[in-house]
Amino acid sequence: MRAVLQRVSEAQVRVDGVVIGEIGPGFLILLGIEAEDTDEDLAYVLNKTIGLRVFPDEQGRFNLDPGQAGAEMLVVSQFTLLGDCRHGRRPSFTAAAPPEVAAEYCRRFAEGLRAAGFTVAEGEFGANMQVHLVNDGPVTILLDSRRRF
Repeated sequence: MRAVLQRVSEAQVRVDGVVIGEIGPGFLILLGIEAEDTDEDLAYVLNKTIGLRVFPDEQGRFNLDPGQAGAEMLVVSQFTLLGDCRHGRRPSFTAAAPPEVAAEYCRRFAEGLRAAGFTVAEGEFGANMQVHLVNDGPVTILLDSRRRF
């Protein structure tokens, strides 16, 4: 499982010009599910997201986790995070989970954030979405449950 976490001052996702999810300060989370992902991968990325200390304290240092900062979360599925560009010019997406599996993991990820007390908005799985964000910092963090980077 891969995730791109962008600390934002605001973010929204639209489908067909209609806003279907929006947040204030927090994380925009682009989430890619691999075919071989398990509940352990889900728990790893979820726990890292919840515990990541990249929000500023009173001195402006990265000391606060999302809960301490009162962050909101916007979760958007993005299978293209799993694109393999090592060969040729067209990415291969064979590592991505089938849509029905990926949709379930995305749903469970969002539910895990809600269970941890966060306000969570979501994109629409499989839809052509337009994501608007104001990256705060900018701060962008990459997570990979298999710790490849």
